[in-house]
Amino acid sequence: MQTWPVQDAKARFSEFLETCLAQGPQMVTKRGSEAAVLVPVDEWKRLQAAARPSLKQLLLSDQGRAELSLPSRGQARRRAPLALG
Repeated sequence: MQTWPVQDAKARFSEFLETCLAQGPQMVTKRGSEAAVLVPVDEWKRLQAAARPSLKQLLLSDQGRAELSLPSRGQARRRAPLALG
């Protein structure tokens, strides 16, 4: 993966994009730290399809609640209390 400082990525965006399409993901750095990655759309779609839903998405979806199975109450076994003394 090639690394591009943000200034170069902005100034040479067409080249940046073409390199991404030809060679794959391209890293963008800002002040020497990794900041973003430009990824071809086919790879992005593949990654999105393989990703698990976030906790927020699960909590807000109707599907997540319907598939949640909870154990019935009263089935848990309790430990005997420790003897003191």
